[in-house]
Amino acid sequence: MSDTASFFQAVKTGDAAAVTSMLDADPALLSAKNEQGQSAILLAAYNGRKEIRDLLLARGPVLELHEAAAAGAFEQVKQIVEKDASLARSFSPDGFPVLALAAVFGHRPIVEYLHSKGGEVNAVSTNGTGYTALTGSVTGGHKEIVAFLLAHGSNVNYKYGPGYTPLLAAAANGHLEIVQLLFEHGADLRAKTNDGQTALAIAEARGHQAVAGFLRARIPA
Repeated sequence: MSDTASFFQAVKTGDAAAVTSMLDADPALLSAKNEQGQSAILLAAYNGRKEIRDLLLARGPVLELHEAAAAGAFEQVKQIVEKDASLARSFSPDGFPVLALAAVFGHRPIVEYLHSKGGEVNAVSTNGTGYTALTGSVTGGHKEIVAFLLAHGSNVNYKYGPGYTPLLAAAANGHLEIVQLLFEHGADLRAKTNDGQTALAIAEARGHQAVAGFLRARIPA
C-alpha cells in the first residue's frame, strides 16, 4: 500500500496518531486526493471522523467550497462565496449541492449563509442518490436545519431513492421532533415507499414507539 493510500486509510478508520505522524513526515498529504478525487478532509467528513476533520483543519488546508461546506469551515466558505456568489448554487465533484453538504453534516450557519447568497434549498444531487438539503438534514437528525429549510420552501413531500420522503426517512430513524415538524408543514402521512411501507409501518417495525404513536394518532381513519 502506498503512503498516500495508507494515509487515507488512517483517515477513514479514525487513526489520529497515524494521521498526525504521516502528516508530520509529509505535509503534502494534506492536499492529496484519493482515487475518488476526495481530499482527506472530505473523507473525514463523509466517514463521521470529526476528530480527524478537526486535526486536519488545524493545519490550515486550502479548501474547495464543497470541502469547506462539508467540514464546517465557515470562514473559508465565506471567503470563496464572497468572490463569486453563484458558487452558492454549485455542486461538489461527486454531485452533491454544496448547501446539501452543509445540511447533512449539521452546519446551520453555512446553510443559512449559502441560502442568503442564492443557494437553492431544493437542489437535487446529480449523482443518482436524489439527495437534497432536506433529506440530508432529516437523516442526520438536524432539527434546526430542517426547520430552517422548511421555512424557506423545501419540498416536504419530495420523493427520492426507493420512494422515500423526508417523513419516511425521519420515521425510519426515530426522529420524533423532526416527524412533528414535517407533519406541521404538510407531510403526507400516507406516503409509501416503492415497496409499500408507510411511515407508521416503518416506525413500528424499527421499534420507534414514540414516532409510531404520534403518527397513529394523526392518520385519519
